[in-house]
Amino acid sequence: MTNREKREPSAYPQAGVASTCRSYGEYMDMFALNEEDLRGGAVLDVAGGASEFTARLREKGIEAVAADPFYAGAAEAVIAAAAEEIRVSSLKIEALKDVYDWSYYGSPSRHRSIRESSWARFADDFRREDAGRYYVAAKLPELPFEDGRFRTVLCSHFLFLYADSFGYEFHREAVEELLRVTEDGGEVRIYPLVTLKWEISPFVRDIMESAKGIAEAELIDGKLPFTPVASPVLRLRKRQKNQV
Repeated sequence: MTNREKREPSAYPQAGVASTCRSYGEYMDMFALNEEDLRGGAVLDVAGGASEFTARLREKGIEAVAADPFYAGAAEAVIAAAAEEIRVSSLKIEALKDVYDWSYYGSPSRHRSIRESSWARFADDFRREDAGRYYVAAKLPELPFEDGRFRTVLCSHFLFLYADSFGYEFHREAVEELLRVTEDGGEVRIYPLVTLKWEISPFVRDIMESAKGIAEAELIDGKLPFTPVASPVLRLRKRQKNQV
């Protein structure tokens, strides 16, 4: 289906915050990352849900931690909830398939298969006895990590997406917290910047302005087209102390 044939996008029907479940490749593309940069220090995935990113980084010898309130509770219950979220979200996407850009995924069925593969890798990792060390039940705007703990901090499909549920002050405090746990010279990247109504969040420019005393803020292009309204990535590079 061509862009001209797409129907006007309807708001995504979501009650509450969904658990994300994305692959290592999706993370690298949607955040415009490269592995060499990730090897520069510890990585934090905030709102990581049942994504395989943390597991794959650890396989590569990169220190990685995921933080999400979703991780609270018994392991098998968390894993089952993630599987159910894939089922539910796949039905929603199938119903709205005419509004999405399928140039990356190809089809709803392939989109779902990537989710299921990522979920399986996450499930294996989450069942490990020491999983609590790198899957931390925590939520914004307060994270249980020391200042400057991570070189790279990512937040996928939470901030800005749920702008109707979490207001500007929450976003400001959340971004400040992400920067707090980022080391000087490190980066925070947030994607997408669109809301569930497929509009660029009204908070983006104000957040960039509020953060400029701590970080250099810019919008960069990602490499994962999908949403009905294309979204850039917000990159915040934390200033060195002598730059502030």
